[in-house]
Amino acid sequence: MAAAAPLIAELRAESDELDALVADLTPQQWTLSTPAPGWTIAHQIAHLLWTDRVAVLAVTDEARFADVVAASAHDSAFVDTAAAELAVLPPAELLADWRTTRAALHDALLAVTDGRKLPWFGPPMSAASMATARLMETWAHGLDVADTLGAVRIPTSRLRSIAHIGVRTRDFAFTVHGLTPPPEPFHVKLRAPDGSTWSWGPEDADQRVEGSAEHFCMLVTQRRPRAALDVVATGHEAERWLTIAQAFAGPPGAGRD
Repeated sequence: MAAAAPLIAELRAESDELDALVADLTPQQWTLSTPAPGWTIAHQIAHLLWTDRVAVLAVTDEARFADVVAASAHDSAFVDTAAAELAVLPPAELLADWRTTRAALHDALLAVTDGRKLPWFGPPMSAASMATARLMETWAHGLDVADTLGAVRIPTSRLRSIAHIGVRTRDFAFTVHGLTPPPEPFHVKLRAPDGSTWSWGPEDADQRVEGSAEHFCMLVTQRRPRAALDVVATGHEAERWLTIAQAFAGPPGAGRD
């Protein structure tokens, strides 16, 4: 629990920030189309609600969680279907349900004992990793909502946790594209929102990635086209990584034009 607590606090803060964006929307605004094809603002919140519900099961009822995994194993559209089913709820009901469910998840994660691994659709993960994954997804879908509303979000130190996932999923990005991950570590150096530097990997690495943390997070969550970002690569393998990077599970994403 000690390791997860700061990350759960970050997840709460990120969720509250998105909540503030949608809390006063009219019912018509909830139906606005977002950059995700076929998804309205309601779909974005519905997706977070559904995933938070499933995450609660992973923490509190592993048998029921296993049933969800089994049911989704042969349905490639289960994520979209779940979002569509919940998106038809009245906005006030949808938002209230998300508030209750995410609070239950945060509290459940705080109660997870250190060393326990939680089941998920990929490899089992710690409470800290679960909180970080939920933070990443909440931030990414929140960006979709902000873009739809023309809102500008101020980058925060919470980006460090999202960037960390982006770095840690390097080999996954290669593998999911049918490529062999490079054997050598990369050096990733990012400019934090406060002007400090966040870095991963050996400083003398030949393969390097540099840029702002916000833009790197946009890249690995595929929320902006690379041409619109300040992230640059040095080295062939680092360059190739930036064309396929994804911090989220599942098949390769199409990215944003």
